[in-house]
Amino acid sequence: MTTCGEFLVKQLEAWGVDTVFGIPGVHTVELYRGLPGSAIRHITPRHEQGAGFMADGYARVTGKPGVCFIITGPGMTNILTAMGQAYADSIPMLVISSVNERARLAHGNGYLHELPNQRAMSAGVTAFSHTLMSVEELPAVLARAFAVFDSERPRPVHIELPLDIISAPAAHLSVRPRVPLARPAPARSPLHEAAAKLAKAQKPLLLLGGGCVAAEAEARALASALDAPTALTINAKGLLPPEHPLLLGSNQSLVPVRELALEADVVLAIGTELGETDYDVVFDGNFKIGGELIRIDIDPQQLMRNHAPSIAIHSDARTAMRALLELLPARAASADSPGAQRAAQVRARLAEDFSGWAHYRRLFETILEVLPEARFVGDSTQTVYSGNHLVELDGGRRWFNASTGYGTLGYGLPAAIGAKLGEPRRPVISLMGDGGLQFTLPELASAVEAKVGIIVLLWNNHGYGEIKRYMERRDITPLGVDIYTPDFLAIARGFGCAAERARDHAHLRELLRHAPADRPLLVEVMEATPFAP
Repeated sequence: MTTCGEFLVKQLEAWGVDTVFGIPGVHTVELYRGLPGSAIRHITPRHEQGAGFMADGYARVTGKPGVCFIITGPGMTNILTAMGQAYADSIPMLVISSVNERARLAHGNGYLHELPNQRAMSAGVTAFSHTLMSVEELPAVLARAFAVFDSERPRPVHIELPLDIISAPAAHLSVRPRVPLARPAPARSPLHEAAAKLAKAQKPLLLLGGGCVAAEAEARALASALDAPTALTINAKGLLPPEHPLLLGSNQSLVPVRELALEADVVLAIGTELGETDYDVVFDGNFKIGGELIRIDIDPQQLMRNHAPSIAIHSDARTAMRALLELLPARAASADSPGAQRAAQVRARLAEDFSGWAHYRRLFETILEVLPEARFVGDSTQTVYSGNHLVELDGGRRWFNASTGYGTLGYGLPAAIGAKLGEPRRPVISLMGDGGLQFTLPELASAVEAKVGIIVLLWNNHGYGEIKRYMERRDITPLGVDIYTPDFLAIARGFGCAAERARDHAHLRELLRHAPADRPLLVEVMEATPFAP
């Protein structure tokens, strides 16, 4: 007999799922019946939040949905934080959970793992949540989930299977082929209007967000065609290479870029929320657009949030860019163009603003000297905050972290594991602080078990240093921020990792060169060392 749980595995495998993150429990064992006979790899985290963060990192690197198998009750409450981060950053994630038998739903009788309504609980962090009430529903509900991932703003989807459904017969179901869906294309009239305004613009500005990560070639061509200084959100880093003459970096919260936004006669924003954590990390509300705003986004509601446009185009970013490029004259990037000169002036002013950050710049230069192709997956920590402004990489999907959007702690380690599993050939650096690492420290064991060779760069300032400074600037007596700091090297070695404290930049280079390929290397960097001023 083929059970519903076995059929689910077959359908996922047929649709290209190759990895599942989950912790088996008594309520999900029937989901595991079909896994050993499939080509799907199973990764066991040490906490369901870790499962969600791993799925998030895997999805960002591969562009495919990260898939999780989660138990009823505590498994769902544990993964909600990871789903919140994925929801905020538009990451495709498929969370398959169990739930109590249909006859026991919402009775409140104290059954194992019982919650009043799992589906309602997950509604705020999903594109949709569905309770399967019959085996026959499964193919259509899965198809709906992949329609979200393929053709809408990608966000988590939750499907819960009652225990009596998971083990029910499903031999009568046939595995469906995956039907490819086209993403929305721009309407002709607003596209032509936008192209006309952009062609006439004297001081254009281009703002690109994470919705553009699949359009690297188009983004570079469009920036050059418009001769527009270009600012990237954190999730869009790498769309323009470091040496591009129009690149402004991810510095929209700083005065030089804000002045450029005010003086621009036409601003084109594509695939970006224009949200606080990319445009106003100083929280003063002073990012303003002085000229006309043209917005392109796959989410029609997002077109009207934060900054109202004069032209709104509902479209997939890549499709819209290609259509715009057909309407604009081709132009190669030049360091002598008016746009490049405007960008160069801003970069010179930013360099002055960052003059006190030389120690962070040198740290990243040291890493990239040894590992030029590295991917950086970060938490909320000082190396991430500085790197958001300083680091530029050639290629998208190489820099992402939890300092934007939902802003959770503990993300960087498990997400780096997922990223390495998604693309094993590329070195992965997990940027962690000593406070954030303690949220998900046991996932080192998951990485050792899965033979994942990531590098955890631990910036240790013995507490929540950024929050402590924030309190002091507001004349608040620091409380709860000078936390106990364990011996991370001993703990990491106990988990089976390699672990060393870097003495200086030369020592760091040696550690990176000899990082093991089959287990994590934890490199502790003490803030009060030659690494800091």
